[in-house]
Parts: sequence; C-alpha cells; structure tokens
Amino acid sequence: MRAYKQFASVYDRLMEEMPYPEWLRFARECWQRGSMPETVVDLGCGTGSISIPLARSGFHVYGIDLSADMLTVARSKWEESPQQAIRSNAGSIRWLQQDMRGWELPDPVDTVVSFCDCINYLLEEEDVEAAFRATFKCLKDGGVFLFDVHTPLTLQRYADEQPFTLDERDVAYIWTSELEQKRLEIEHHLTIFAREGSARDARYIRFEETHVQRAYEQAWLRGALSRAGFERIEVYADFSWNAPDEKSERLFFVAYK
Repeated sequence: MRAYKQFASVYDRLMEEMPYPEWLRFARECWQRGSMPETVVDLGCGTGSISIPLARSGFHVYGIDLSADMLTVARSKWEESPQQAIRSNAGSIRWLQQDMRGWELPDPVDTVVSFCDCINYLLEEEDVEAAFRATFKCLKDGGVFLFDVHTPLTLQRYADEQPFTLDERDVAYIWTSELEQKRLEIEHHLTIFAREGSARDARYIRFEETHVQRAYEQAWLRGALSRAGFERIEVYADFSWNAPDEKSERLFFVAYK
C-alpha cells in the first residue's frame, strides 16, 4: 500500500494497453440498468484514467488514492484536459489522498467504482472487509458499488507465463512473478528503465518496483459484501454480463445498498 514516486512518472506509459474504455462501458451499462448517478467515487484512482473520462462526461467525481505521487500525476492530467470539454459537460473532480480501508466523505454518493483490480492489492481479509464497510457507509441508500478482481486462475497464469519483458525506446522493463499458492498471493518484481531528457542528451534511470496482490474466492467476497451490509450482490465475468465459470480471469461485482 506504499506510494510509488518513480513508478507514478511512467505508470501511464506502462498502462497504455489497459482496457479503460471497457471498464467505463461496463459502468455505464450497469447504471443504465438502474439509475444514472450524479456523484461517483473512483476508489484507487491512480493517475485518473477512469476519473477524468467520467468527469468529462458530466459526473461529479471524487478520485481517491493512497499515493500522493499518483494523485499529482492525475491532477496534472486533469488540468491539461481540454477546457471546452470540461465546460460543456459541467463535470468536476476532487482529488483526495485516503486509504481505501477507511476512506470517508462528508456526504454520501450515488456510486463507487474500483476498477483495475484495486481490491487485489488488499492483502488481508480484514483489509478487504474494512474497505467494503467504508464503501457501504459512504453510499446513499440504493447506491451501487462496482469493482473487479483477478481470479486465482489469473494469478496462476502470471506465475506460469513469467518472465515478461518490454523493450521500447523510452521505457523498458523486466518483470518476474512469484506465487504463494496457499495464500493465493503473488509478488511482482519489476526492474524498469525509463528515459529522461531530450533525444540528444537522453539518459536512462533504473529503478525497482515490487507489487503484491492476493486473490480471493468469489464466495468469500460475496460473504464479505453481505457482512458489510450489501443486500443485492451480482457477479459477472470478464467485462461481460455473463455469469463466471472456472475459466473466468476477471470477476466484476455489482453490490447494491
């Protein structure tokens, strides 16, 4: 749960291929099935790649993250957004540095999203339960909590297919993974080389990152949501509205207060 100062500076470059439009599509389709929200919390917002498109579309967004460095990048991206798009839709963002295990707001919101497997970064069951309780407390009655998680199958695939490498002109990495089967916990080790400066006087900086994730069984997550107070809980698979099966790699939870 630590902040990543150097990693934040190259995060968006490394995450270019992530399916942000698919997360946004899933959220919109979910809201269209019920009621369209006005206020949205992006829990574990990182550099704002979900928060900013939501605000551009007219939602009033709270971007919450533990990392001050990620939030600095997010603020900069938002400030550089085309002003006409912001004015025409009257959206807004407020950036907040908070721990998702105990986050809070002065007033409840319509919906909370936590995409890009943020919940997998909570490494103890009590941490997940605390995050669910905090989210339930901050939702309006009838509000909805949307999040996705890697399944145990996905963590096993990372372990089986590693190492991973990237070799581009501006950034490169070597990525290895170690899986602890009993806890369903995986440790990712990245050695990153990022270019600094202009093409004429460029130099590369080298830094190390370690990221740890834990997978939780679907039944346990359902139970934790129920214990937090959520009464209607739906689970879908891999950016679809299909029920998950043994081959699902990413589960989407839709929990209603």
